[in-house]
This record gives sequence, C-alpha cells and structure tokens, in this order.
Amino acid sequence: MNSVLSWLSQALLLAVPVLLAVTVHELAHGYAAFRRGDPTAKLAGRLTFNPLKHLDLVGTLVFFVTRMIGWAKPVPINPRNFRRPRQDMIWVSLAGPAANLGLAILFALLYRFLGSLSFGPGQGQLVSFLGVIYILAYLGVVINIGLAVFNLLPIPPLDGSHVLEGLLPPHLALSYERLRPYGFLILLGLILLGLVDKIIYPIIYFIRSILLP
Repeated sequence: MNSVLSWLSQALLLAVPVLLAVTVHELAHGYAAFRRGDPTAKLAGRLTFNPLKHLDLVGTLVFFVTRMIGWAKPVPINPRNFRRPRQDMIWVSLAGPAANLGLAILFALLYRFLGSLSFGPGQGQLVSFLGVIYILAYLGVVINIGLAVFNLLPIPPLDGSHVLEGLLPPHLALSYERLRPYGFLILLGLILLGLVDKIIYPIIYFIRSILLP
C-alpha cells in the first residue's frame, strides 16, 4: 500500500512539469510555423496551452518511466506554406527544444530563489508548501532539459531529424527522408538497447550542472 501511495505521489509531482513541458514544446513549434506563414497548427487548434491537445500516450508513459525523456503529439505543419521551406523548417524544428531550454532556465531561477529562503519557527505550513514547489522546480529543470536534448537527436520523427534534413544538400536530404517511415522503430530499438541513454544523459547532466550548480 505504501509503495502504491509513493508511486501516486511521485506521478502527481511529475504531472505538472511534464504537462507544461510538452505543451510549451508543441506550442512553440506551432507558433513558429504560424509566424513563418503556415496556419495549419492554428487551424487544427494546436496553438493552445491545453495539454490534452498535445499529449501522446506512449511519449507520456516514457516520461513517467524515465523522468527525463519523452515526446508529445507532433503539431501538424505544412512546409509548402513557408516562404523558404528548408530554412524555415529548421527554425520551426528548433523552436520546441529552445522553448524547453528557456523553461528550464526559469525553473532553475525559481529553484535557486526558493533554496535561498530562510524561515523561522511557526512557518511549518509555508515551508511544506514551498518544499513541494521546490521539488517541482527541480523536476521542471530536468524534464525540460531532457525533452530538449532528446528531441534534438537526428532520428525521425524527432526535431533533430528535420534540422539535419534542412542542413543536408538536397540529394542527401532526399535519401535521408527515406528513413522516416522506419524512424520510430529505429528510435525504439535504440531506447531498448540503452544507446539513447548513453548519448543524451551525459549532455543532460552537463546542462543541469550549469543551471543547478
């Protein structure tokens, strides 16, 4: 019973930063696409802070298991609406990870601020409340860094694959595009083999050490 309650309390704590992280990530993609001439995400109702519009069941479960990496439901984008499709797609793809890094910085500032506070006797309830916020701020830093770094991997359908595709010469980009139908299976295999962990966890820990020394 105690283990179940412990798991539920951890899941509730994770829910807030996870929902905020995936919402900001996908909203940033959609807004960046809209600014570059593509209204597809806006017309689909994805320019919203409603997390239910952005959640992906498998990606969310991965978040709760790993507490660092995961993914959301991709925002619909039509590159043909862009003024400069290849270049604009790079910036739209980078918008999600950049938004998560920005959110990680905000959580880190909150974490440091709360850590600098001192309390006197008789403030037990306030200390308990701020203690929960302190934990949420820490989780917000780690989850947002993890989401940003994980999505920059150059494996379809992650954001890094679109960035790499936009940087490659057109003939190589076309060859790389042929991997897209198999991208999820490749990604799943790398996760199960533990290779993704070995690649991105050192980067996550390094960025975390900068934000939370």
